[in-house]
Amino acid sequence: MAGATNRLEVVGIGSMVLDRMHRTRRVLAANEKGLLESVEISSPAEGSSSAEGSLEGFPRSGPVKNCIGGVLLNQFGWASLFGLRAGLFGRQADDDTGRLLRAAMKRSGIETHLDLTGSASSLAEIFVDAEGERAIYMAAGATAETTPEHVRNDHADFIARADRLSTEISQLPLDTTLAALRLAHEAGLSTIVDLDILPSDAVAGLGDRETLDAILGEADLLKPTAPAARELFPKIEALEELVMALRERTGAQTVVMTDGARGSLLSDEAGTRWIPAYEASGVIDSTGAGDAFLGGLLAGQAMGLAIEDAAKLGNACGAACVERVGAFPDEADALRARVIEIYDGAAPRDERWPARSGAGTTEEVPGAAGCRVLDVAARELAALAERHDGASIEVAAALIEAAEASGKRVHVTGVGKPEHVAHYAASLLASTGTPTTFLHATESLHGSLGQIVPGDVVIAISNSGGTSECLLAVEAIRGYGGRVIAVTGGLASPLAEAADVTLDAGVKEEGGPLGLAPRASVAAEILVLAALGAVLQERRGLDRQEYAARHPAGALGKRARGS
Repeated sequence: MAGATNRLEVVGIGSMVLDRMHRTRRVLAANEKGLLESVEISSPAEGSSSAEGSLEGFPRSGPVKNCIGGVLLNQFGWASLFGLRAGLFGRQADDDTGRLLRAAMKRSGIETHLDLTGSASSLAEIFVDAEGERAIYMAAGATAETTPEHVRNDHADFIARADRLSTEISQLPLDTTLAALRLAHEAGLSTIVDLDILPSDAVAGLGDRETLDAILGEADLLKPTAPAARELFPKIEALEELVMALRERTGAQTVVMTDGARGSLLSDEAGTRWIPAYEASGVIDSTGAGDAFLGGLLAGQAMGLAIEDAAKLGNACGAACVERVGAFPDEADALRARVIEIYDGAAPRDERWPARSGAGTTEEVPGAAGCRVLDVAARELAALAERHDGASIEVAAALIEAAEASGKRVHVTGVGKPEHVAHYAASLLASTGTPTTFLHATESLHGSLGQIVPGDVVIAISNSGGTSECLLAVEAIRGYGGRVIAVTGGLASPLAEAADVTLDAGVKEEGGPLGLAPRASVAAEILVLAALGAVLQERRGLDRQEYAARHPAGALGKRARGS
């Protein structure tokens, strides 16, 4: 058994999917045709708020938006907003889609234990109508290729590190789901099962009825959809009676069901009761709302909340989820702040929950906000250091050295707070042996592009990787023959896609009362650039004498000269 410092609060196996989102006026019936409407193609992490409450602000740019998704990945993404230590295991493919999915898991701090030998990563085509309702068509890919032997032979030790196991009836073969549940119970874990599709579809596509019934019997917490529950008990109309009938038949300790605007329905030994929904500012897309609910519920329970308050936190996550397009919470800081704004239950007595006084944001002790910023930054920088193996920094350094060898130069650019980071980085690199200048991103579109020549290297900094002014500058730089190194937290962003080399500077949390102002991300960008400067300095063999020559005055110059 792993030590306490290596423990995970929950592990899971199930769907990890690239969702291809489509907008349509209505979901079509058989033999009908309809037009697709434009959807927002830019990443939510770019900071656009157009998806918050209204469709009017969507850029008219295309009919498809690619989003991170999947029942388990969505669930764990929302749980990770509150620091839940989560891990996903199973089979995936080593293709472009798989790399995007794994990058999203890394950004969210989700640990992985994956077999990458699958034929293809999972996809879902999702059609969302004007009311936010949707139809989903899934291609399970590697998820459907996961066998009970994979679970038992490859992942048993990973499962044993956790307190709980969550899985689903959606894309995973039923015998594999059952194997994971039984292995979890043998290791002393409690279990969660999300019955996400109709039982008849599960039997037809994933296994047999006997295995399905065995899975339901292994669930300590069972979350069925209302249609799935109704198919199991076709003569029962009331949802309250349905959840009680499920508890009785399966032996689950808790059955919980979500029902849109009504909220969540909870049934356990204390009885059956509704937990009212929170009102969303506008239903844009209901995809993944149930996954968000379960993620919030699990996080709430891990932070010590009573089941009713954990369900309230789940309802708050569901409300925040439907206010934007896509199910996975890539814009972590904004969504965490939104969930905390909505939630009105008891505050968890857990260090991962922001300290508040009453309904406002008054700090409980003087300076608490500042201390939390420092704590968050330390945690995020430690996670960043653990993710970096140094390889990408070495590649970036080699690109710069090759440009310098051919007489080319180095520039740094950014927009907003990254502009200030760019000034610092240019100064640091120049003082440690790499002549570097600052390039103003917006001015580069109005003549300052002449500052570079073809073959020059431009380091572009953007936390989201989607800042429009930065992307326009990068497009111009590339068109002018420049090479680009991206420093960003958006590893699947447009900036990363446009760059020759991408350096990870991602953080999950910024720190601060709202969690919005750049704090930890700025520290991450500065230190990643400092690391690049250190590699360049070491590779060129800059000594104290050369360093002192660049610092003819000041304390550093004196120290370098030994005076």
